[in-house]
Amino acid sequence: MKITIDSGIPFIKGVFEPFAEVRYIPGKQIDASTIRDCDAMIIRTRTRCDKNLLENSRIRMIATATIGFDHIDLEYCRRNGIEVATAAGCNSRGVLQWVSSVLAKLSEQDWWLPTQRTLGVVGVGHIGSLVAEYASSWGFRVLCCDPPRQRAEKERLLSEGRNEADGATSGFVPFETLAAQSDIITFHVPLQREGDDATWHITDKAFFEIIKPGATILNSSRGEVVDNALLREAVEAGHCRACLDVWEHEPDIDRRLLASALVSTPHIAGYSAQGKANATAMAVAAVARHFGLPVEGFYPETVERIQPRPIGWDEMKRTIGKYCDIDAESAPLRNSPERFEALRDNYRYRQEYF
Repeated sequence: MKITIDSGIPFIKGVFEPFAEVRYIPGKQIDASTIRDCDAMIIRTRTRCDKNLLENSRIRMIATATIGFDHIDLEYCRRNGIEVATAAGCNSRGVLQWVSSVLAKLSEQDWWLPTQRTLGVVGVGHIGSLVAEYASSWGFRVLCCDPPRQRAEKERLLSEGRNEADGATSGFVPFETLAAQSDIITFHVPLQREGDDATWHITDKAFFEIIKPGATILNSSRGEVVDNALLREAVEAGHCRACLDVWEHEPDIDRRLLASALVSTPHIAGYSAQGKANATAMAVAAVARHFGLPVEGFYPETVERIQPRPIGWDEMKRTIGKYCDIDAESAPLRNSPERFEALRDNYRYRQEYF
């Protein structure tokens, strides 16, 4: 069998070589000619998987070493019998620690305690649920908005013969309520362009009209979730502040928004060593299961496994700078925005510690 692997995926070289012919190609250079005779692909977001790429190939398995999947035409893959696997949840704690470092910065800059702030979490999946859990333990009033999960929770409770008010659905609020009441709003949603749960440009004009003056917007999900033009106008008008890891039109990002953002990192919020190791291990396991290869238990020997633990607000504030100094993380992109992709590709992975 033959496998094409994005050469930017770490810790994976040598894993499949005993069982397959392996090609390592930069993600943006993977095209129809390079994968036509391949059985599987292990990719990142740089590779758009659709009919143009996959037609007339023998690909039967795509594993993306990312939590996002908007670069893959899932419907085309379903119709053509191509299995797709993501690395959902792989970098949850890396993003959690990016968010934590932003919260620590804001509290130092504005002189507040968590008990004095309301944090709105939009999207309560792998990452958002962790952010909500830790923020609640630190004393924030936490508002959560996640209509798909809220519906799923309601259906589960009703199937168990319980009233929805007995369970987690009572902890969700409408997006408009969250926007109006939150001092800080952090986005952790997938990019969905259509349908009742569309997240593309969820921050429309109505959103910016109802948010609190001086609210801070964090986005570490997908750039297109937040309308960057409207956000720039609001930030430049002094209506809100922006802390961004993801941007519209990457790598050609809005330079004015970059200049006015309080935090500006080049799509690396989840770039911890453990997050990358998890993503690679999950992609390897998916391909191994599909083809019956004996490498399902793979995990990079060079990466330390970190035991998740609770951490107090004071300890987090005191220690987070050693692991994720958000000002130092922001400086390279601010100084050299034209190097967006290079900064991502050559990023030195952070270590998780809680």
